[in-house]
Amino acid sequence: MIHSPIVPCIWLDDQAEAAADVYLAAFGGGSIDAVAHYPGSTPNPSGRPPGSVVTVDLTVAGQRFTLLNGGPAFTINPSISFFVFLPTAAEVDDLFHALADGGAALMPLDAYAWSERYAWVQDRYGVSWQVMVAPGVERATVAPCLMFTGAQHGRAREAIDAYVAAFPGSRVGFVDTYDSTEGPEGTVKHGRFALAGRPMAAMDSAYEHGFAFNEAVSLQVMCADQDEVDRLWTTLAEGGEHGPCGWLKDRFGVSWQVVPEALAGWLSSGDVAARERTFAAMLEMGKLDVEGLRRAYGGG
Repeated sequence: MIHSPIVPCIWLDDQAEAAADVYLAAFGGGSIDAVAHYPGSTPNPSGRPPGSVVTVDLTVAGQRFTLLNGGPAFTINPSISFFVFLPTAAEVDDLFHALADGGAALMPLDAYAWSERYAWVQDRYGVSWQVMVAPGVERATVAPCLMFTGAQHGRAREAIDAYVAAFPGSRVGFVDTYDSTEGPEGTVKHGRFALAGRPMAAMDSAYEHGFAFNEAVSLQVMCADQDEVDRLWTTLAEGGEHGPCGWLKDRFGVSWQVVPEALAGWLSSGDVAARERTFAAMLEMGKLDVEGLRRAYGGG
């Protein structure tokens, strides 16, 4: 498993539990790591039933995900997809068929210039996966991929550099750009980079896709302490905008959640009163106050 503080969050209406089961089956295993519930005694902003599941945290292919039952506010689109690098063509075929059940192929299974076996599939929940054989890979590896299109087209390299600068221990792997015969010259055809140990990818697309980054797929950053929350809250939102409950949008339109690592445990605790106090305290915050959340959980 890759240990990284960056955990993708997928915003669903009310399908988090079902989606977790589908992904565990599709990837041939994994784990449910935590389940959190909305307060049972007070209304919540999503309109979901009191006491119902708000998030399911799971791990598949060594990648942690959070599935969020947030109501119908946002629609998932392919602006953020997930590469899945696999050792064999047979594994690509199996994963493609499992994810395509109830979904659709955006690019069919075939041999392409970049892989002997590749497909881009949108699953039944709208989440996009790019599954491919990758030389040298011994086990499934997942990498979120950001597509810069529309108003953000041409900014992939700027974003890669900004993100690598924001996270200590990060690096640029390679950036392949278009020449004048392929597309807008100098824009990113495909870029690989690593953020705090998390493999990532980015690309520019000059086509008119009709979608853009939104909150439906966000990137959580699990922070060790308040200093880290403060720094990333300020750095990532520079030129963008702050939101409620630790959410922000960066200047490229990508949504992030800057949260303390301990929050998932507090919100999924078996102590119902403690987790409901924590949830209520979080709703009152923009940038998250780690000590304030800790006090709320402890009843102080």
